[in-house]
Amino acid sequence: MSVNKSSIYIFLFACFLFLLIAEANSQEKMDRVGDIPVYTFNEIEPMFHPEVSNDTTYVFNFWATYCAPCIKELPHFEAAGKKYAGEKIKIVLVSLDFKSRIQTGVIPFIKKRNISLPVIVLADPDANAWIDKVDPSWDGAIPATLIVKKGERAFYKKEFTYEELDLLITKFLEQ
Repeated sequence: MSVNKSSIYIFLFACFLFLLIAEANSQEKMDRVGDIPVYTFNEIEPMFHPEVSNDTTYVFNFWATYCAPCIKELPHFEAAGKKYAGEKIKIVLVSLDFKSRIQTGVIPFIKKRNISLPVIVLADPDANAWIDKVDPSWDGAIPATLIVKKGERAFYKKEFTYEELDLLITKFLEQ
């Protein structure tokens, strides 16, 4: 049986296209687990640098389901989200849980505690490459919070009380 070269090339090209499509579909599935968006740091980093003309205050709280101080302060972020719902503020909970724990840990945690704020997962295993980009003073400990408005940034490596968080949000909203 003889096979001509053009048939082999067509077959190889078809295999290549199939693999590309399969990879694209798997990437789409990897970007979301249930209702939770999953990002690498390169995908999420632009959120930490909104345009200077944007007058929305962004609050990014870095947390995880295994972090007791994080769990303790989450209700304060929820309460702030409700209090400032009509304001130009966006509070985002950035989970640092492992991607493999989203279905069994993060989603049940969110449902059990009735968390209504947006939750995203930062699933980038090379923390040494991105922690300094969030803030040079950050050692990676959580909870941690980044607040951004226009060109101003404030980073906090601490657990917040409601009063502390409310005061900071008010300060940023008044700018």
